[in-house]
Parts: sequence; structure tokens; C-alpha cells
Amino acid sequence: MQINETQLQQVDRQVKRLIKSDNFYGRRLEEAGIGEVKSIDDFLRLPFSQKQDLRDAYPLGLMAVPEEEIVRIHSSSGTTGTPVIIPYTAKDVGDWAEMFRRCYETAGITKKDRIQITPGYGLWTAGIGFQAGAEKLGAMVIPMGPGNTKKQLQFMHDMKSTVLCATSSYALLLAEEIRREDCADQIYLKKGVIGSERWGEKMRRRIKNELDIQIYDIYGLTEIYGPGIGISCDYECGMHYWDDYIYLEIIDPKTGKNVPDGEWGEIVITTLVKEGAPLIRFRTHDISRIIPGECRCGSRFPRIDTIMGRSDDMVKIKGVNVFPKQIEEILAAFPELSSEYQIRISHLDGRDTMRIYVETNGHVDFRKMADDVAAAVKGKIGFTPLVKVVELGVLPRSEKKTQRVIDERFS
Repeated sequence: MQINETQLQQVDRQVKRLIKSDNFYGRRLEEAGIGEVKSIDDFLRLPFSQKQDLRDAYPLGLMAVPEEEIVRIHSSSGTTGTPVIIPYTAKDVGDWAEMFRRCYETAGITKKDRIQITPGYGLWTAGIGFQAGAEKLGAMVIPMGPGNTKKQLQFMHDMKSTVLCATSSYALLLAEEIRREDCADQIYLKKGVIGSERWGEKMRRRIKNELDIQIYDIYGLTEIYGPGIGISCDYECGMHYWDDYIYLEIIDPKTGKNVPDGEWGEIVITTLVKEGAPLIRFRTHDISRIIPGECRCGSRFPRIDTIMGRSDDMVKIKGVNVFPKQIEEILAAFPELSSEYQIRISHLDGRDTMRIYVETNGHVDFRKMADDVAAAVKGKIGFTPLVKVVELGVLPRSEKKTQRVIDERFS
């Protein structure tokens, strides 16, 4: 999708504001000799920004307004490196709540719903974003936060929660606990708004079927407000994003050039009206594509496809570039396996080794299953991993995000 005239004017205003603020990106624009954006060519000359730039601006180098206008900060959920601090004005907070309200409405959620929020609160943008949108909608909020699964189920039952907001990992954990407790007939959930991590189709089906709910995939990242900048609709054919708040491009991760609509690449986002910390052409590293054409739901807002992975989550093993998504696709072809897996990469006896742990229902020959999975991986990727088959429920579950790839070579 090409940037339209209104969006160009918004970007032009942001560029001029950034230069005037003399924050990190304003100085970069000045160094690049860019003072205005009047055409598509001008826009494409704007330099990209990346997470390391935001780390380098720590603590408040992103701030583009006087400090007295900042009402809140948030930080990304990463646990390594210098934190990324994102300052918000009151308008930013309100805009984010409005986008989230749209997400709930797109999912058919109304003020009559009772929304149980399980993502974390605090510096992370998740819990408070889900709550602000629900309050803007006028629905009842049950702000549980993560953990204490027994209490989560108690409140689900006692409060008759109709909507679950969660990471996919925690939604699966809750679904498995409901099945273990045999209390599905005491749960009133109708919909799930799931986000914060990429999840495969097999995991999606398990959550949807075991909880007997309609699933909506929500998108967002702390650097760009937080979750709530896009969501899937009832037709499950991509996520609508709010193009009056953000401009979204898809680029070739290697060349940085825009790719045609429908082609896969890396999501790059420019905030059009954000005040506290506007970002210009921020490389998210999330892999998706713009879905051309109109959606059957009738929404005027454009769509991106399900996030398929990240351009920076590749690992090199025995000289071969491997993406976790490739392994997930191979495992999805085995109906006997659950949605859960773990990849461990080690350096033993002078060579790299990949071990893949998978779960099965216990009604298969574990040794044969391991051999079959190893052969399938070799056929697609080119080398044979060590495969360990375990019983359903053995692999760790998470109340937040599941770590599926553990590279022990650098630990």
C-alpha cells in the first residue's frame, strides 16, 4: 500500500516536530539533510530506526515533548540489554485506548461482556492496554494479571467471564488446566483475545477447541503504543490495523526496499500522530504481508497476515540457516504431536547439535516417532537433529511467553 496524501502530511508534521525537539531521531533527520516530507520519494529517503537506536536513547532520549507533558512511561518486555523506555503523553494514552476499543468492537465484544485480563501489568504494555481499551468500551474488567491459575479459574467461574485476554502460552495452560479439572461446563467464556507472541495454527486450534471459544489475534509492540494496533476479525483472514494512527510498510529485510502487496517481508511502522515518542520507519523484525483487497467483514481498515516469525530469529547450525517457523511447520504435519515443542542448540565435541523435544499423546511408538520427525527435518533443512519424544504435558508451560528456542552455545 502506498502512503496517501493525508498520511504524508502527518509524517511531514512529525518530522518537523522531531527536528524541533532535538531528540535522537530529530538529530538523525538533520544529519540526513531531511527537513520535510512532501512526496513518496521524500518518505522513502527517511532513515529506518531500530531497537538498538531506542536503547542508545536510554533513558529519555526518545522524548519529543517537554517533560511536563509526559504522563507515563513503558518499557519493552525484553530481559537482555539496555531497556527501551517509551514516554507517553495524555493524548498518546487516550489514542491507544481508542485503538484497543476498536479491537474489542472488531471482535464483537460489547459493554455487556466481562473481560478477564491475564497479561502482566507494570512497565510492560500488555495488561494496562487491555484494561484501558475495555474501560473505553465500557465493559466490566477483571484485572487478574498473570499466574495463580487456580484463582483465575475461580474468578472465571464466579464472575462468569465471557472474554479471556492472554498470551497464547497462558491461554493453552488455562485450557489444559480446565480439562484437567474437568470444569469446562462451569466456564462461560465465549471469546479470546490472544497476543504478545507468535503462535502456530496447531496451537490456535487447540486453544479454540478446548476452550470452545472464538479466537482473535491481536497485534502490537511496546515501541508502537503496545498491543491493540491491529486485530483479526470473525473471518480469520488477517489482522486489520488502524491506518489513521500508523503507516505500515512491508520491506525486504535484506535490501530495505518495499515489496508489493501480498509478498512476505518485514513490518516497518511509522507513527502518524504519536506525541511522546514518535517513531519513523521503525523496523519491527516481524514477518508478515499486506493482504490486498477488501475483507468480507466490511471494515475499511487494511490487513496484514498472521505474524509468521521474525527476521532476526534465525540461527545458524552446521552452516545452515534455520528459522524456528520451519521446524514448527514440519511438526505440524504430524497429527500425533501436540502444539508444544522445544529446540535446544548445543556445541558438543567440536560440532553443533540440535535437539528437538516434542510431545505426543502416548499412543504411539516413541522411538519410531522420533525417527520420523528427524527424517522429516533432514528432508527439509538438510541435517539430522536429535529428537526426543515425551508425553503430553511434560514440556514447560508459561504464564507469559514460551521460550521455544534455547541456544546453549553462547551461555
